Amino acid sequence: MKLGIINSAFQQAGVDTATGLKHIARIGFDTVDIFTEAVGISKQEISLVARTTEKLGLPVISLPVVAVGLVDFNDPVRDFHVERCQKFIDLAQSWGAKNILLVLGEYIWQREVIPPAAQWQWAIETCRRLGDYADRKKIDIALELEPFRLSLLNNIPEMCRFVDDCAHPRLRANIDISHLVLSDTSPADLKQLKGKAIHVHLSDCDGKVHGDLPPGRGVVKFLPYLQAIKELKMDGVVSIELEYSPDPKKIVNWVEEAYRETAKLMDLADMRG
Repeated sequence: MKLGIINSAFQQAGVDTATGLKHIARIGFDTVDIFTEAVGISKQEISLVARTTEKLGLPVISLPVVAVGLVDFNDPVRDFHVERCQKFIDLAQSWGAKNILLVLGEYIWQREVIPPAAQWQWAIETCRRLGDYADRKKIDIALELEPFRLSLLNNIPEMCRFVDDCAHPRLRANIDISHLVLSDTSPADLKQLKGKAIHVHLSDCDGKVHGDLPPGRGVVKFLPYLQAIKELKMDGVVSIELEYSPDPKKIVNWVEEAYRETAKLMDLADMRG
């Protein structure tokens, strides 16, 4: 598997797109995921990403998109978010990416008032529509498991159920290691995602709340998870996901640390290649 990073690590620190991409390539990453907004992105920015990544030999793999409105109870809201996600799919195709990383929403009003099954069905319907569109563009959709109590996809059984209910070849799972820890998921549970996962996020956390820290700054024991991922025989990428650096002025050091520690872990698991 290749080692990549979401470029939001630099964007969050106020570093411009091109400079961030140059740091990512220099540090040694194999690939990059681009965090952006497909609605309203300028032609200049689209061209900048394409030119810079090509010049650096840094393939774009994934575009994360949070689209909580795909499970909204209002038809026009769901329709808007389908159209918005389609723009991400178009953008992914233009950059030669493999997938969009889709974050669905949460059950509204504590699963009261509106039956949870209705929101689940709305998610199935909107994701199938996106899957059909993505198939025409030859782009996959990787679904994010969020470890929050009311998230639709907050554990592996629910992720498997959703992928099976969608029954669409373009809709698969993303494996986020720190999210698995926060949802009390063991490495052994990952075998349920055999044939269902296409992308990986890696970050550390304190075991209690969402963190997205460089490996070694939290409590996650990565090697058992990486070994379990290796056994899935995925043809995918491990992308580091970092939240805000405690000192934005030292963001380069923050990313270099994350790269160094993740590369060591992947070498120990004999999975980078």
